[in-house]
Amino acid sequence: MTNDEIFSKVQAIIVDQTGEDAEKVTMTTNIKQDLDADSLDIFEVINEIEDEFDIKIETEEGIETVSDLVTFVEKQLADKE
Repeated sequence: MTNDEIFSKVQAIIVDQTGEDAEKVTMTTNIKQDLDADSLDIFEVINEIEDEFDIKIETEEGIETVSDLVTFVEKQLADKE
């Protein structure tokens, strides 16, 4: 799966969970600060991403931006191969 494909799925999940416009969710978007996501929003986003990609995300991973999330998912998928 390519970086762009992962981003598209992550973006769709974030848009669905936060109600933000897709244009506002870019690779440089800070999930907490830019989207005003609270801990419940982030929990729901992470759960959806875990289900979508069949991976486990520990909350201590230091994920702040959409790019951090995409990179983490990409690494997890590569480790599973």
